[in-house]
Amino acid sequence: MENLFAFVVGGLYATALFMMLRRSVVKLVIGLIILSNAANLLIFTSGGLVRGAPPLIPEGLYQPAGTIADPLPQALILTAIVISFGVLAFAVVLIHRAYEVIGADDVNEMKSTDS
Repeated sequence: MENLFAFVVGGLYATALFMMLRRSVVKLVIGLIILSNAANLLIFTSGGLVRGAPPLIPEGLYQPAGTIADPLPQALILTAIVISFGVLAFAVVLIHRAYEVIGADDVNEMKSTDS
């Protein structure tokens, strides 16, 4: 199962890089979204796909008994989702403002406005 997730993560990274190399700024933002989802899936997969008990330590023991699910990757992913949503909101507002000023979403046309 982890091999399947590895191929999916690789495919998502390849798709994100392809979208980020396009000339359209909208496609750049879509590539950023896909890239953040790929990173989240990579973190989730690296934590191990275990259907175990919650990470609770029984009273009197120093370590959990049996297989447990690691909560750290899940906490990291939740934090990454919030951060990527903030970056997405900022990028959408920035693109909207740039489109109002320039009238196009082509990266080459944005370069010609430099002075």
